[in-house]
Amino acid sequence: MNKSQWILISAAVLFFAVLYFGFDTKPSKHKEVEKQRASSFTSTDINSLLVDAKSGLAAQASASVMALEGTVEKATADTAKATAYKRLSSLWFQLEKPGIAGYYAEKVAEIVRDEEAWSIAGTTFSLCLQREQEEKVKSFCTEHAVQALEKAASLNPANMQHKVNLALVYAENPPKDTPMKGILMLVDLNKQYPDDVLVLTQLGRLAIKTSQFDKAVQRLSRAVELAPNNKAATCHLAQAYEGLGEAAKAADFKLKCEKLVGN
Repeated sequence: MNKSQWILISAAVLFFAVLYFGFDTKPSKHKEVEKQRASSFTSTDINSLLVDAKSGLAAQASASVMALEGTVEKATADTAKATAYKRLSSLWFQLEKPGIAGYYAEKVAEIVRDEEAWSIAGTTFSLCLQREQEEKVKSFCTEHAVQALEKAASLNPANMQHKVNLALVYAENPPKDTPMKGILMLVDLNKQYPDDVLVLTQLGRLAIKTSQFDKAVQRLSRAVELAPNNKAATCHLAQAYEGLGEAAKAADFKLKCEKLVGN
């Protein structure tokens, strides 16, 4: 498990990020923001997460984790530590603990200090928001996702993906004092870059979630016009037309969606 392992987790994170940011898979009963959430991201710490996660591991998985932790302790050079952290991140991702996987990806980023590493850490933490239901874990992942994505954006301000991902973190788990923060960030990006397909697609997706199907069709239609082969925009446009009750158009774009997904 070396560089190829890290490439594997990077690809996996990207794949799940497309699903997470592109398609709404979260059960409706978990969508409401808890009213008593603190305005600051008070959360658990990594030690608590590790204790809880390790207590539920099978013997083989536990042994693998302990072996890699031993590798970290023995490593002296930064490159060796980074490699060990990558392997730990990959292992915890496979064990379906994205919060812990994100923590070790963050440790990698602290060593290599490049845009890609911070982006991987931020996206991995973002996936935690989709999978975890416990509030303290979600808050931990939100806090660290924000920090990592802000660092990625600072290293490459021209990369729209970092800005959109950051806005989506706030949209998924908004602070109590500014519940519309994520949406407003996307709206502001749309004003600055009215023809950015990624921004249009995410605004359309969020409009669908709030049953604003007219707005969703408007934004997603523009996204498809600009990028006819964009899977997320096309598939969401089918959902938007279905929400409006326009069955013929919904069926047409659903067919196009299926073809694009199958390619």
